[in-house]
Amino acid sequence: MSSMIKRMMYRAELAQGQESAGLKALQISEQAKKLVEQGEVMTAAAFSWRNNLFLYYECINREVAPEEIAGAALPYLKEWPGQSQPRKWILMIDVFHFNEPASHEHWLRKQPVERRAGRVAFLKPEMMSSYIYYHYQLQEERAFSGDKYEIIAMHENLLFGYQEFPKVIEEPVVPGRLNTKGTPENWNDSRMDLHFQPWEDDGYLYFKPIEQIFAYYIGDMT
Repeated sequence: MSSMIKRMMYRAELAQGQESAGLKALQISEQAKKLVEQGEVMTAAAFSWRNNLFLYYECINREVAPEEIAGAALPYLKEWPGQSQPRKWILMIDVFHFNEPASHEHWLRKQPVERRAGRVAFLKPEMMSSYIYYHYQLQEERAFSGDKYEIIAMHENLLFGYQEFPKVIEEPVVPGRLNTKGTPENWNDSRMDLHFQPWEDDGYLYFKPIEQIFAYYIGDMT
């Protein structure tokens, strides 16, 4: 039976004054590397932006907790309110991907990855539902093809995106979940420019790249 892959994305926030110590702890930790070497995770990557940390990883057969990937950062993280149990890592909601894992073999990289990248953007709060609507429709109608490994997740109105380069463009193996054809023929008609909140420093719309802390892939461990 083929192994199944589940993609996970998490966000955490470093406590004030703990930013450099938290980043250093994560950089020198080998937790994620060991999980990849042991075959429990296919890809594991961590990124930082301002006082935020982001995780992207691909579980093999079991759901790996973020503490197993980045537990070294825990002493330096804020606690998030909102649930009965304190939380350091917040699960981000997958709001868009062009492709998804059909099996272990399907998700293995067939060509070397030159670069793994993280990026962030802010949506206007009143446009969050519209963003999800358009992107889910595009995703499940298979309206057009795109980067196999790209994924975008959301927490509140913050988007975090993961990408690999060079991009891999191929038709999804998993069938779409919608039989409709509502995606605009010209994607520009979705007016994504009206969805994003301009950056305070320069007024730029859309995503900006962020710093990588680590990135491991199972194929690089042999």
